[in-house]
Amino acid sequence: MALVLALDVSSSVDEAEDRLQRNGLARALLSPDVQDAFFLGADPVALQIFEWSGRGHQTNLIDWVIIENPADLEGVAAGLTASSRSARGLPTAMGYALAHASVMLQKAPACSLQTIDMAGDGANNAGFGPQSVYATFPFEGVTVNGLVIQTDNNAALDYYDSKVIRGPLAFVEVANGFADFEAAMRRKLIRELSAQVIGRAAIINGEARG
Repeated sequence: MALVLALDVSSSVDEAEDRLQRNGLARALLSPDVQDAFFLGADPVALQIFEWSGRGHQTNLIDWVIIENPADLEGVAAGLTASSRSARGLPTAMGYALAHASVMLQKAPACSLQTIDMAGDGANNAGFGPQSVYATFPFEGVTVNGLVIQTDNNAALDYYDSKVIRGPLAFVEVANGFADFEAAMRRKLIRELSAQVIGRAAIINGEARG
């Protein structure tokens, strides 16, 4: 599996929330149950992480790395913890973020499964939306999952359900605020990575039928 993780750093995310998100992902990657999920399949997972906000503001935090052992995950977690956001006060240009994720997948190591995970706390409010990206960029065979961070005034879940997620096994995980981001990310990664075993079996069976 080639897995792209995208973190929202738009204007709705303050400094404390950004750190909860960044450190939460790092801790989730180091949790024993997530590490077990990474090594569940016979093949390694290729991982890439970037942050996104306004038009043209997508910054790669972790370039493609093949996760072959726990030390690889420790290196990714350390890089995330040491990172800091590249933009502030910008809108939520989700279409541009998805376009960037598509470009990243085109640069990924050869993988039979490709998945994008969009984390965010709001709907697109700048530029073209997800549906335009899906119609324009190469998303055939790509699964897009979502991690919605629910806040006091948040309609993001409906938006992610209807506009963002893509693919037959796509799903939305929900964090009850940024303090719950780490736990939600753990749940999402376990479910996401477990899908690689199902997907690999489907590919093998499909080839056998062909």
